Amino acid sequence: MRLGQITCPSGHLVVADGGYLGAWSGDRSPAEIDPVLLEIDDPRLVKEIVGAVDFTIAGPDAEAAAAAYDRQAGVSLYDIPMSHVPDLPRQFAEFCHDEGFDARVEPQPERVPHRERVRRSNARGDGGFIIFGVPVVTVSGLPTDRPLPVEATKHDYGEHGVRLKDITVRVGEEPVTRSEFLGRVGVDWARLAFADADALGAWRHLKPVDGKADVAFWGLDAEEAAAAHEAGLLPEGVHGWEDLGLEDAISRYEAVETWQTANGKKLKLDFRPHSHHWQVMRDVRAGETGSGEIEVGGARIVFAMTDWGDGFYPTYADYAGDRLVGVRAVLDIHVQ
Repeated sequence: MRLGQITCPSGHLVVADGGYLGAWSGDRSPAEIDPVLLEIDDPRLVKEIVGAVDFTIAGPDAEAAAAAYDRQAGVSLYDIPMSHVPDLPRQFAEFCHDEGFDARVEPQPERVPHRERVRRSNARGDGGFIIFGVPVVTVSGLPTDRPLPVEATKHDYGEHGVRLKDITVRVGEEPVTRSEFLGRVGVDWARLAFADADALGAWRHLKPVDGKADVAFWGLDAEEAAAAHEAGLLPEGVHGWEDLGLEDAISRYEAVETWQTANGKKLKLDFRPHSHHWQVMRDVRAGETGSGEIEVGGARIVFAMTDWGDGFYPTYADYAGDRLVGVRAVLDIHVQ
């Protein structure tokens, strides 16, 4: 089943939870990311994130020690929370002493931008890295001069129904002779994004590109709420309003929220600024394939719902001999 097509001008593909792309720092320091974009409002967690430090494992046995320590891919330890920073060198030294490794951890003077993490991961063949604790996958060597189809395989899982088995960025048509495990993509928003690493630097996750927003709501008391607030029916079948100015959208959202709280009504409310995330998710929600495409930063990006909700989805580079022919995320982990 065809889900769409991507372009990858940099040759570096990122597979990530589309709901977390607001955390992508591009060429900026991750320390510049507003914790609001991470859906975090606990002051203690905010402090932990803002004060996080990146470390590198160094020494003659760095590679072996990193593999045995097995906390993150490669020899980098990214996004170590502030409260863990003082103890990490000692803890790692004790680990190396017990295991017989000559290695150490060294704090980096500055946080490593996410685009640079892609470069380092691909140069080393690590397969991925973490963004604020959430694993993403990356791979290089994709064609830079043509669109690449994104395809899904469906399977009948009996009591679970017909669902997606996997999603593949198709690079070539040759039969797969071997597959290389890249890593697991952490998903908490039930959606995957397949994107060029450079293009993600232009991604606007929450900020509207046209100054407008939608308000949507659904649930047990949605009909009553729609009547009380003169809301219409949106194309996807839920109630709300489209193409509102930001102030008007905020006002209507707050009005429905206040009504819901005051009357004990059961609703799900969604504020949808016309950001890149909103644009592509509008197509995802409206389409029959649960997928959508968007042009950002000179590249085509594809979003697709997992069909299985959240999880840590193993992702592979498929080869025909030494030629990359696909990048495949396996989705049916919950029934294996």
